[in-house]
Amino acid sequence: MAIGKCGAYGQAFDYPAEQSARAAALKQCKGDCSAVTMKRACAALSLDMTKPCGAHGYAVAPRISSALNEAMKKCYAFGGKECVIRTWACDAKG
Repeated sequence: MAIGKCGAYGQAFDYPAEQSARAAALKQCKGDCSAVTMKRACAALSLDMTKPCGAHGYAVAPRISSALNEAMKKCYAFGGKECVIRTWACDAKG
């Protein structure tokens, strides 16, 4: 998963190699983005809908429920007021 400013993101999963998945996710993400990798796990990104360029949170965890909960907690911890999940993904084993 690639994460950028103002809710920008890209995702790629189930690629045979980490490098090709990372490149594909970064290609989808608009602007200055960073890649977050997951292997046999799930990742989630949340952001504050009142200020899409403000608070956000992301997490990688073995189960989707944990990734979603942690991403939301981080968004609120960084000052989010109305945090929502923007995207999530699991690889084949997550």
